Amino acid sequence: MSLSHFDERSGAVPCKTPWGSWWQTVGEVFVHVQVPKGTRGKNVSVEIKPRHITCTVHGKTLFSGNLHRTVVADESTWTIEEQERILILLVKSEPAHSEKVWGSLLEGQYAPDPYVMHEMMKKLDLEKFQIENPGFDFSGAKLDKAYDKIPESVLENYEKRQQHEQANTDGSDVTRNKEWL
Repeated sequence: MSLSHFDERSGAVPCKTPWGSWWQTVGEVFVHVQVPKGTRGKNVSVEIKPRHITCTVHGKTLFSGNLHRTVVADESTWTIEEQERILILLVKSEPAHSEKVWGSLLEGQYAPDPYVMHEMMKKLDLEKFQIENPGFDFSGAKLDKAYDKIPESVLENYEKRQQHEQANTDGSDVTRNKEWL
């Protein structure tokens, strides 16, 4: 059951990346990729498999790797919006009532910081309430729940990124080192 309209009304909680951002609902993961103005479909290749994704633009691979969890590849898709961004829709293979949250887009890459992860978890709980109680509107609700179990992978990736940024004292661009993102 897709409730993308819930996300539209209540706002998304995106995780920023060097090439754009990603966010999730209970049933889907959205990937937003910034591309040069004028990019057309023939300049883009997005390969989606149940456990793997590759996004290539103008012959350059922006990201590629194993997904954090399994998706339904046949139901997942992508589109170019206004010739300047790609929107990829990944359909989660777990049921919408599952407690499983994506702790990163790819295994070991593009994990949100602990604050963003906390906000993602709150948003997913609100969306689950909406599914369970379709007669109510939870899009503006706030939760007081304490999320004390941020996924370990999120904390580990965040700590590695912080250590790398501290070690990078020459001022060079940290985003070049995608293994820490």
